[in-house]
Amino acid sequence: MLYRKILLSILFVSLSSYVFAQNSSISGFVKDSTTTISGASVILKNTKTGITTDSKGYFELTGLAKGAYIIQVTYLGYIAELKRVTLKENEKLSINFSLKRDLRLLNDVAIDGKTKTREIKESGFSVNAIETKKFANTTADLNQILNRSTGVRIREQGGLGSDFKFSINGLSGKQVKFFIDGIPMDVMGSAMSLNNIPVNLAERLEVYKGVVPVQLGADAMGGAVNVITNQKVSNYLDLSHSYGSFSTNRSALTGQYVHEKTGIIVKGSGFLNSSVNNYKMKDVDVVVGGVREGNYISDVTDAEYVKADVRRFHDNYLSALGQVEVGITNKTWADVLFIGAGYNEGHQDLQTGFDQNTVYGKVRRTNYAKSGTLRYKKDNLFTEGLNFSAFAARSKDTYKTTDTLFRNYNWDGTWYDKGYTEMGNGIKTIANIVRPRTYAMGNLSYVINSKHSLNLNYTLDHLKNENFNQLQVDRDSLPGLINKQIIGFAFQQNLLENRLVNTFFGKYYHLGLARAKYINGAYALMDTTFGNFGYGVASRYKLTQGLGIKASYEHTYRLQEAEEMFGDGLNLQGNPDLKPERSDNINFGAYYGFKINKSSFFIEASGFYRNAKDFIFPVPDVRSKLLKNENQSSVRITGFESEVRYNYAQLLSLTLNLTYQNAINTTKLGQTESYYVEGTYKNKIPNQPWLFGNADFTIGKDNLLGKDTRLQFNWFTQYVNWFYLTWESKGNPNGKSDIPTQFIHNASLSYSFQKGRYNISAECRNLTDHLAYDNFKLQKPGRSFSVKLRYFIQ
Repeated sequence: MLYRKILLSILFVSLSSYVFAQNSSISGFVKDSTTTISGASVILKNTKTGITTDSKGYFELTGLAKGAYIIQVTYLGYIAELKRVTLKENEKLSINFSLKRDLRLLNDVAIDGKTKTREIKESGFSVNAIETKKFANTTADLNQILNRSTGVRIREQGGLGSDFKFSINGLSGKQVKFFIDGIPMDVMGSAMSLNNIPVNLAERLEVYKGVVPVQLGADAMGGAVNVITNQKVSNYLDLSHSYGSFSTNRSALTGQYVHEKTGIIVKGSGFLNSSVNNYKMKDVDVVVGGVREGNYISDVTDAEYVKADVRRFHDNYLSALGQVEVGITNKTWADVLFIGAGYNEGHQDLQTGFDQNTVYGKVRRTNYAKSGTLRYKKDNLFTEGLNFSAFAARSKDTYKTTDTLFRNYNWDGTWYDKGYTEMGNGIKTIANIVRPRTYAMGNLSYVINSKHSLNLNYTLDHLKNENFNQLQVDRDSLPGLINKQIIGFAFQQNLLENRLVNTFFGKYYHLGLARAKYINGAYALMDTTFGNFGYGVASRYKLTQGLGIKASYEHTYRLQEAEEMFGDGLNLQGNPDLKPERSDNINFGAYYGFKINKSSFFIEASGFYRNAKDFIFPVPDVRSKLLKNENQSSVRITGFESEVRYNYAQLLSLTLNLTYQNAINTTKLGQTESYYVEGTYKNKIPNQPWLFGNADFTIGKDNLLGKDTRLQFNWFTQYVNWFYLTWESKGNPNGKSDIPTQFIHNASLSYSFQKGRYNISAECRNLTDHLAYDNFKLQKPGRSFSVKLRYFIQ
């Protein structure tokens, strides 16, 4: 008996020693020069132990015995890295890897491996990811690239610089938020807009539909667009200029200088856009007859209107922006620290109101904005896996709209006197809007292990508003204040060897409002606060390596914006009685990607559901001839979208997509300030496309016209099915105004030499000169031509 006890004791001690001897671990992050790498393979050579990095680039190998190991890290398109380590008993070793790109495989990465774009599309969120590289030599702005994306529809009111309405899955306007590298775009100033930013200032575009990640810190009910710029720590310069029809000029510059000894980095970017926008308006009203003195019609008794084609005569546009940042990277106390400043301004002649029946001849808009920014980032702060980033900005936007002539203009440039200004004011007006703004965001993430991580985000957005007419001596400024605070928390799981990814999140929205409201013949200051919780989940499950399904749900709120509450000084009057919107958003879909020799295919299809309450929607005010946002009680949007992409090596690519969306008014009874809504129950929301699609074809060949050259041809076609301009149940269907079905074709040809250093391209938009309409049936430019020169060095 004693012998057995001694033997068992010896066996227990041996087993215990063996177990404790295998209690060591190795963990860390895998990165390239700029970002973490998800899906990298980390193995211990000559063993069966290995793992892949998670979405944060983190890995952890546990239960290891003491001894010497060789760690090998590999990822397609990068050079493998080996490190030798020696583990002690119970040691928890932390080691990071920084991979370098294998330039020999660079041309095949997009085909054989997963680009960042493909990786994002395979996340649990409903998201489009667009690489902008193939569009870099075109004259397109970001709006035109995004308008080719599934589920996205952008409606511009005219040519370069015109207002536009951005829609994702039927939700639009302020329901969609825009970011640059995770920072709200409007913080940078009014000229920082998608229809101003040249495509070669962006490296990638991410379009989130409905459900938006916590780290963006947004109350984006309809979705968000995040513009990712070049984050490489290297010297580069990208300079371009294009000239096109309607005297359109677009210049862009972005560059970076890295001082090797000190590590100081200087980044700069800017653009200058201008256009006369004198494109032809077809079949519009012009005046014949009447007594004239030049363009002035002194007697309209015998005047009458006839239809004719004329050119726009008051639509000049100019915008300019400059930004600079100075900072450092890769220090022990900061991975990124930058301080920056920016300035932008715009000058715009206004040709029309919100529809083309209202013609302006002297109304003008100018805007100025300046900003200062500070951003900071540190990974592994205090402990391994704890990452912190922060951004702060102070900006000031000033808008000025001049409307001082008591005239009524016609499309042929003639005018006659009337008893009020062009925009309908009873007095001459130089309307000023001044909006100083303070914005701050902090994001804290923690990687618990290879399977679990946390994220906490806080956003503060404080904006003041002041409206006044500078021509009034005893003017009353109309003050306003919007104070937003959003707190978001997310928990992410990577389970079943990263086949299943779940992201659970919650958000708290707080809004403080102070605004002037006209009551009993005088303005009174009103204060309001609002607070509520949102929540949601996003999941993705991989059935095979290339086949996956995903779904997401969010109960969310969208807080009012300054323009909605206080007006824009142009076509939109303020509404101080607006309430926050809320919506339940559901996305579900599947994707499948596979490769056959040099051909790769990616197929994606999804459905969506939006149930919005207190839906904010612009409606025409008959009395003022302006738009006014009002809360529709309920709107339900359902639909589906699909996309097919094909690539053959670096030779050609083809993308086809189609979107159907059914946005209907589900308010049964009620009345708004300007019209009854019970008669429009279950009507489609007017002035909104419901069926549209795109075809995008690219073919390009390297070294066709010599060594280190590339010749590339792009063809893009967009289809938009007809839709009603007003409520479908109002009026006689045979006489109702609608926007007809449209097919618009664009083509471009580009040539690059000396490995892309010098580039020249020619482009034609609206090749068939199709009569194109957009928001409120405003005519868009007809056929146009442009040429672009681009110089790029790194």
